[in-house]
Amino acid sequence: MSITVLSFLALLPILTVAILLVGFRMPAKYSMPIGFLLTAVIAKLAWKLSILDIIASSIQGLFITFDILYIVFGAIFLLTLLNYSGAIKVIRNGFSGISEDRRVQVVIIVWLFGSFIEGAAGFGTPAAIVAPLLLAMGFPAMAAVMLGLMVQSTPVTFGAVGTPILVGVRGGLESPQMENLLATADIGYVEYLQMVTTNSAILHALVGTIMPFFMICMMTRFFGENKSWKEGFEMFPYAIFGGLAFTIPYLLTGIFLGPEFPSMLGALVGLMIIVPATKKGFLLPNKTWDFAERSTWPKLWFGNLKVNINQSKDKAKFSLFIAWFPYILLALILVITRIPQLPVKSLLLAFEIGYQNILGTHISATSTPLYLPGTILIVVAVVSFFLHKMDWRDFSTSFVQSSKMILGAGFVLVFTIPMVRIYINSGINPQEIPGMPIVMAEWVALKVGMIYPLFAPSVGALGAFIAGSNTVSNLMFGLFQFGVAERLSMPTTIMVALQAVGAAAGNMIAIHNIVAAAATVGYLGKEGLILRLTILPTLYYVLLVGLLGLICLHILDLQNLL
Repeated sequence: MSITVLSFLALLPILTVAILLVGFRMPAKYSMPIGFLLTAVIAKLAWKLSILDIIASSIQGLFITFDILYIVFGAIFLLTLLNYSGAIKVIRNGFSGISEDRRVQVVIIVWLFGSFIEGAAGFGTPAAIVAPLLLAMGFPAMAAVMLGLMVQSTPVTFGAVGTPILVGVRGGLESPQMENLLATADIGYVEYLQMVTTNSAILHALVGTIMPFFMICMMTRFFGENKSWKEGFEMFPYAIFGGLAFTIPYLLTGIFLGPEFPSMLGALVGLMIIVPATKKGFLLPNKTWDFAERSTWPKLWFGNLKVNINQSKDKAKFSLFIAWFPYILLALILVITRIPQLPVKSLLLAFEIGYQNILGTHISATSTPLYLPGTILIVVAVVSFFLHKMDWRDFSTSFVQSSKMILGAGFVLVFTIPMVRIYINSGINPQEIPGMPIVMAEWVALKVGMIYPLFAPSVGALGAFIAGSNTVSNLMFGLFQFGVAERLSMPTTIMVALQAVGAAAGNMIAIHNIVAAAATVGYLGKEGLILRLTILPTLYYVLLVGLLGLICLHILDLQNLL
């Protein structure tokens, strides 16, 4: 079969799911099983993947499904527990003390706090923590999911203490091709990855600074009483200030310290700048913005998870610090367990549940439950139970409610993640045809030629859309992007950076990220509506980054780089 036919067949399941979700507004619990079956049939008939490989890929997907559901459960459990203890009421009042303006809360909670969580944990954790926190603050469930997904953009390339670069880019590039280049240039992998890190940080800083402004405008336009872009534009000076407070230290950290800490340090410095400036009213408009009266909200805005702060215990009287302590402890543990120089990470990773060579194939699956953010969330929830002096009835009620909430997400992800793994493993075939994602990317490169840098971020985003992970996208497409750059005589470090940045943006539209985020606020069944919203910032990101890539490679003519 020609590459055109193969690329169309590879795209068909994704296209089908997108049309069902967005065009027909079909819930993911119906559209994803259809996508899974279509992927399996195409993998069998066109790629000649064996039935055992398809089943093994599905089993591998179930391991990943467990990991995601475990994180979602932990996030819901912690939130529900803190609601019963009264901590959520104290936290909400604390934010009102900084500013009651919802636009300000987006910058502080979503952009800065969410970026810190991404830097510490990655893998969809920010949405799982930020979305339910926003719900508890009084945001509509739909808005909470949208905003929780939008923060999974700029900080993602350096999320989980640099995993997308250190594991994704490095693992994706390791090859004889790469070793020859490094030998010719007389540099090592560390130096090469630092060049990719610097380029990625520059691209993100240029494009990502405007993201908090984009978040605010999306909120005022789609969830404001007046459906107004103008009410978002009123916050332009403050939003850009918030953007720069993060991206400047983020950029400097990426250039001088490497890929591990840009997102965490950028967020910490940003919070230290923004919170006191906000308390003094710096760059804030005179009028405070809030959502319309809750009784006027459309039904589509609501989820099934009810966080009523009025049910919080009136007797629960503790300081703002004690109320926030669970989230402070969460962030602290995430950082400690993610720093490779500390022994804690290796200890947690030592406990592994795995299935090697599933059904006799070359496909294996593993899970490291102690290392997952889900375990940390549950540990923090238990600490909160004692710290806030709760009774066991509230603990058991929170546990039962949280367990029920993940059932819907579990059904969807049981089909979503196995579909992803069939895509990724489709390269294991007797015909030696490249895997489905690579075929699609090769077709794009073949058709567009010298303007390919414009599309390179979109290829990275496609990988994240399929896999739900910047790291996996880099593993999948890193060497492909490297090869295209060599064929077109373009600097490979810039092309690989375009891949890494585009893959970060693709997290905003990744189906299983949407499902996981929606599950934390009880918004399952309306994934297509969320996708319609998050596609806008994703297109902004990949198109602007692509244009910057064209400028770097054709106008600035940076051909002296590797």
